[in-house]
Amino acid sequence: MTTRGRAPGQPGLLRVLNDRAALELLLDEGPLTRNEIAQRTGLSKPTAAEIIRRLEAADLIREAGTATQAGRRGPSAVVYEAITDRDLAVAVDVQLVDVRSTVVDAAGRTFPVATHTMSEDEMRAPGADIVAAAISRAATAAGVDADLVTAVAVGVQASVDHATDTLIFTDGLPGWPRDQVSTTLSEALGVRVVIENDANLAAIAERNMGAGRTPGSFALFWMAEGLGMALDLHGHLHTGASGAAGEIGYLSVPADARSIDPTATIVADLISESAIISLAAEHGITAPDGSPADWRQVLPQLPGLPEQHPFTTALGERVGHNVLPALAVADPETVVLHGPTGIAGGPALAAAVTAWLRTRTRWSTAVVAPGVPDTPVLHGARHVLIDVVRTALADRLERISDDAPAPDPVERP
Repeated sequence: MTTRGRAPGQPGLLRVLNDRAALELLLDEGPLTRNEIAQRTGLSKPTAAEIIRRLEAADLIREAGTATQAGRRGPSAVVYEAITDRDLAVAVDVQLVDVRSTVVDAAGRTFPVATHTMSEDEMRAPGADIVAAAISRAATAAGVDADLVTAVAVGVQASVDHATDTLIFTDGLPGWPRDQVSTTLSEALGVRVVIENDANLAAIAERNMGAGRTPGSFALFWMAEGLGMALDLHGHLHTGASGAAGEIGYLSVPADARSIDPTATIVADLISESAIISLAAEHGITAPDGSPADWRQVLPQLPGLPEQHPFTTALGERVGHNVLPALAVADPETVVLHGPTGIAGGPALAAAVTAWLRTRTRWSTAVVAPGVPDTPVLHGARHVLIDVVRTALADRLERISDDAPAPDPVERP
């Protein structure tokens, strides 16, 4: 929200701040009466009435019945609610072949998740086409008009240099632009597009609602078809000078890990799809029909394996070699094992990695399973988009409030 031309405490700025506080209150707590808005914001009842009038004029709130109709005791006062069905966004998670998307509104309500497995032709399609299709599927699943979508946040398997709007460190996304990626997609789709690394979005979800709520710092390892890492330092994502912080998967295999897999050249190879398939075959994990299991058939079986299972122990050692560089450089309080492999491995894999670190290295960092195992990238994107949508509402508030009569300058409860 811009405050150019205003000094703190002036009536115009006070109106904007009061209006925004009341709107965010309705978004966070749901329908409220005028008196409840006054009580929770500490404003006078006449000021609360002026705020309601301005918010109604801006089409940001509406009457939602009476307190009696809402099941509350006392006089039958009018209840007001924020209008959240006109400014929508969509969170999108683009993995190697799977695309998930869901609608997001300013109140943070939960909408259905649309999941789609891309064909080979779709995987090579332009990025704008992939995102447009994801928006359409999310809107259909939520039963809303896709034309109401004004912003999109997309998680991708790539580092994002936000300063130059460039995608780097990606081996996929063949039809996506590498330069001016957000700008190009925004212009093609006619909505604001935010592009972010998938591990970073998962870390945002873990910080807000999962295993990252308590630690001052944590590293999140995203183990999927590739390997990525997000580093959260006291609630701030450290992405580095070019957005490439966390791309540890490209490091060479250390000397003491070469005996584990002589074919591996970079540390990501130690926990790649083919590595897990080989481990499964070595330890008797097969497909349901007894044939050799592929990666997607192995992962669903991991939750049933104990920490002491030879497969879990072997995978824990491989993951440990990937974790070590982050511990040596950043020394986070906690490591969260995430992505399809981390989610499937769960507490048993986390315990196996912890045991390996404590017996084979000098680090005793806590390694934990995900606190947000269900669509973490979408959850992170939702948190980003809620801020985006609310900022857009606040900008509209400021324009409306500029022409509105000022409330009493002295605010009294």
